[in-house]
Amino acid sequence: MPILEENYDVVVVGAGHAGCEAALACARLGLETIMFTVSVDSIALMPCNPNIGGSSKGHLVRELDALGGEMGKNIDKTFIQSKMLNESKGPAVHSLRAQADKQDYSREMRRTLENTDHLTVRQAEVSEIITDGKKLKGVKTFSGAVYHCKAAVLATGTYLNARCIYGDVSNETGPNGLQAANHLTASLKAHGVEMFRFKTGTPARVDKRSIDFSKMEEQFGDKKVVPFSFSTDPAAVQKEQVSCWLTYTNTNTHQIIRDNLDRSPLFSGAIEGTGPRYCPSIEDKVVKFPDKERHQVFVEPEGLYTNEMYLGGMSSSLPEDVQYAMYRTVSGLENVKIVRNAYAIEYDCINSRQLNATLEFKEIEGLFSGGQFNGSSGYEEAAVQGFMAGVNAAMKIKGKEPVVLDRSQAYIGVLIDDLVTKENHEPYRMMTSRAEYRLLLRQDNADLRLRKIGYDIGLISQEEYDRILWKEKAIESEVERLEKTSVGANERVQEFLSSHNSTLLKSGSTLAELVKRPELNYFMLTEIDDNRPQLPEDVAEQVDINIKYEGYIKRQMQQVSQFKKLESKRLDADFDYSTVPSLRREAVQKLNLYKPMNIGQASRISGVSPADISVLLVYLEQLRHKKK
Repeated sequence: MPILEENYDVVVVGAGHAGCEAALACARLGLETIMFTVSVDSIALMPCNPNIGGSSKGHLVRELDALGGEMGKNIDKTFIQSKMLNESKGPAVHSLRAQADKQDYSREMRRTLENTDHLTVRQAEVSEIITDGKKLKGVKTFSGAVYHCKAAVLATGTYLNARCIYGDVSNETGPNGLQAANHLTASLKAHGVEMFRFKTGTPARVDKRSIDFSKMEEQFGDKKVVPFSFSTDPAAVQKEQVSCWLTYTNTNTHQIIRDNLDRSPLFSGAIEGTGPRYCPSIEDKVVKFPDKERHQVFVEPEGLYTNEMYLGGMSSSLPEDVQYAMYRTVSGLENVKIVRNAYAIEYDCINSRQLNATLEFKEIEGLFSGGQFNGSSGYEEAAVQGFMAGVNAAMKIKGKEPVVLDRSQAYIGVLIDDLVTKENHEPYRMMTSRAEYRLLLRQDNADLRLRKIGYDIGLISQEEYDRILWKEKAIESEVERLEKTSVGANERVQEFLSSHNSTLLKSGSTLAELVKRPELNYFMLTEIDDNRPQLPEDVAEQVDINIKYEGYIKRQMQQVSQFKKLESKRLDADFDYSTVPSLRREAVQKLNLYKPMNIGQASRISGVSPADISVLLVYLEQLRHKKK
């Protein structure tokens, strides 16, 4: 019986946030790309929280945008509320978050995909990978069709052997009741891929008409919206926004949960998968924090098209009757009506140590992967992995050097390095605390850090590249002017200082020295700086930060310099660490298992101590001298 056979450069399996970015990157680089999804209606689906960004996640989205990704542009078109988080703290932890209109977000991304040259969208379930030895040759769908390709990106999200659970109810479906993908896991295992079983969950969606908002705290968006994308005109995102709301659980809520823990699949053993530590269910919170009398509940709209509201902070897999009982103890939710039950979802994913830093499988050439399939959690973490996997698949096909960002360059580098060097036995979530050089890796300077790399990849236009070159020069020039411009202790300057509760001058001072004062900033100095050039706000922001945090930035740059020395000491992928005398057995096992790219990466592998690294460095130096 004849079967359908087609040829593509790249196959992308999955159309979630990872799959969309992978497919767009490959297609925009001129490769014939096909993206498979179990449902074209689930493209860029947001099955859990209705927002993009947030603490550390906002950094990822801006970095993705700087490199040429789509998520930032898409949320700028479809947000309904936007807020810069942590503004009372330093710029390193400022993070943008925007509430999305879920349906609009998905629809807009689908429109982009379907109108991208070299990209085909196909509804079908991929059931097998096809290899020749250890090299990928293509994929096969459940219908038997074969799609030959030079590389593939697996971005299956939470769909592999997915099971949705609440109470005693267990449905063999993907998120939101969509079809699960039940066949690919067997093929991957047959090819030697090690699989994990992870779990995540989501809260109930409730009817807006059944909520008493008068008992809740209204949460407004920013008066002045900052766009996610560096390409978005700031004027285009200044629009009327909708409100979110804040309420709290209480001791009654917690008692109902405790009384029904025996009915929770989380505690009865019905759920096998490991859940995310940093995004726990409400029953997890109540058990792990017994002294806490209340937990925050964020009530967020799912979109302008619907009355569904998302109950952030109350993820659960408790039975339906318990969900009603506990939700109705919360202030403002006394008469709430559930539209969609909360549930937990189990799914298959891989042990990410099987990947190189390029997100290519070490043992299957040409097969890449990204997103929750790699054992991470979150739309943003998924998107950046999908993008990097797609870019590296394209680079491999084009015969170019792979693109690997290190920990000093981007949060993306931190995320991927953590996935491929650490033992991840639970869904990985990005946090600012994971980034050692977070003062340098701010969300406000992502374009300055990564735009040129995006240009070299081929996903940033000449116009955008020229703009970043101009921006760099403008910042440097203005910082230099401020450092060279002195002001005296004249009446005008003293009045300015006095009006801002700043110490008066006894002698002259440079404008840069005034900017460094904690109570002053670059923007305030317009009152006494007559020669100040007219600069765009993003340039002025960088001038202010570069001067105010100069000492801290220089110190972190020195730390990066030391880090780079270790990263520059390359390691052979075929090196046998059992040949190194005095290296501990655990270190030998871990190093042979992970096959690190360099000494820096080796030092971050769990089970490899600083003493092991010293032994390895001495041995490599001895080898170098012998070769001479």
